[in-house]
Amino acid sequence: MDVDIFQMLMEDFDRRKARRAELLKTLGVKEYFSDGEISIDNKICQGIECKLCIKACPTSALYWSYGQVNVIEEICIYCAACVLNCIVDDCIKVTRKRPDGRIEKFSRPIDAIKLLNSISSKRRSNLVSRVFQH
Repeated sequence: MDVDIFQMLMEDFDRRKARRAELLKTLGVKEYFSDGEISIDNKICQGIECKLCIKACPTSALYWSYGQVNVIEEICIYCAACVLNCIVDDCIKVTRKRPDGRIEKFSRPIDAIKLLNSISSKRRSNLVSRVFQH
């Protein structure tokens, strides 16, 4: 009996992706990133004292359990809210992939702010270019 491990992995990936879409739809959240990854360094996390990342998460993907901040990756939308509210640099690391293939990585509030400002600047610039075309 031949077993196609690649096919099995793809089926599992497709099931996880469908489950994620279902969960986000239930929450009423639009997904802006085609793929991503989040990690929390619990060695430097000050979660017991602040829990600001948990409060900021729009999907409740971050939660407090067993004395540390944990993540449910299936409902994380990689929005940067947690990084923007974290009081410890490099505690929460987010990598996300935009639909156009661009990869964005950040782990400090200043990095997230610069990224968001850059995106906003490009949108404003494109709008001005369209309005004042020659």
